[in-house]
Amino acid sequence: MPSSHARGATPRRTSHRTSRQRSRKTVPHDGRLDRWLDRVVTIAVITAVIVGAVALGMSLFVQP
Repeated sequence: MPSSHARGATPRRTSHRTSRQRSRKTVPHDGRLDRWLDRVVTIAVITAVIVGAVALGMSLFVQP
């Protein structure tokens, strides 16, 4: 029984180094920017939730 290599099928190999180098050349600080933006958005959302909860609490419990 002939193997798949005998029929001309060869597995493709991709180098991890070349794919990393390509991504570094196209977008050098993409990972850092993503992490920074994630933190900024997280802080903004938490702040908005806290402010909303305080406003709701004040409107429900504080009588004018």
